[in-house]
Amino acid sequence: MTFRDDFMWGAATAAYQIEGAHIADGKGWSIWDEFTHYSGKVWGSHTGDVACDHYHRYNQDVTLMQQIGMNGYRFSLSWPRILPEGTGTINAAGLDFYDRLVDALLAAGVKPFATLFHWDMPYALYQKGGWLNRDVVAWFSEYTDVVARRLGDRVKHWITMNEPTVHLNDGYFIGRHAPGECRSSRDILRMAHHTLLAHGEAVKMLRERVPESSIGMAFAVSPPTPADDSPEAIQAAQDHLFSNRLREGWFRFPELWSEPIFNKQYP
Repeated sequence: MTFRDDFMWGAATAAYQIEGAHIADGKGWSIWDEFTHYSGKVWGSHTGDVACDHYHRYNQDVTLMQQIGMNGYRFSLSWPRILPEGTGTINAAGLDFYDRLVDALLAAGVKPFATLFHWDMPYALYQKGGWLNRDVVAWFSEYTDVVARRLGDRVKHWITMNEPTVHLNDGYFIGRHAPGECRSSRDILRMAHHTLLAHGEAVKMLRERVPESSIGMAFAVSPPTPADDSPEAIQAAQDHLFSNRLREGWFRFPELWSEPIFNKQYP
C-alpha cells in the first residue's frame, strides 16, 4: 500500500485508554486512576489498570500499525508516568518507555505525533487545585520542557492539549468524566483561561527546544447536520447548536479558544 508523501494515514490513542501498567515502574496516580477506582461512575467498575497493555505490548502494536499501512500515529504521554507528582522528580522509566516507543515508530516508518495532555492530570496536582490553580501554567511548562528535551530530537509534531472543551465540560461541569466535578461556569472559565496560558507557555517551550516543530491543539467539532437543504432545516440546526452552547456553557464556544490563540484577545 502506498500513499502520497504528504498524506498521513494514521490513528490516535490516549495513554490512559491503552497503556495499562497503571502503577508500574514508578508511574504516579492520575485523576483517571482515582475516578475509575472510586467514583462508581464507570460501567461495570472497569478501570484502565490493564487496558490494551500497550505499555508491555507496544512493539506488537507498532508492528500492527506497519502491517495496516499507517504512516502516522498520534499518542499521548502520561504526565504522571513521567513526573509522578506532576513536578519535581522525573521518573526515568516512564521517559524510557516513550523513548522506546518513538524509536520503534520511526523504525517502522510511522511518524510520531505526541500529545502532551489527554486529560490524565497527576492526582498530586489535582489535590493542589489542578487547572483552577494558576500555578498549573508553570507545572505544565516544566513537564513540557522535560518531554521536549528527551524526545524533541525525533518528535517534530506536537499537540499540547486534547479537546480541552470536552475535558472541562465533561470532567468539571457535568461530572461524567474524571475528576467528576460539577463546578460553576466561573470556575470553568478560569480553568479555560489557565489552559490557554499553559498552551501558550508550552508552545514557547517547544519552539525553543524543537525549533522546527509543528504545534497545535486538538478539538472535536460535531455540528448538527440539517435534515435537508431547506432554509428551515438549516435554521433548526443552527438553533440546536446555539441552545447546546448555552446549556453546556460559554466555554464550549470555539471563539473562546481561537480568539486568544490567533488574535491575542477574548471575544
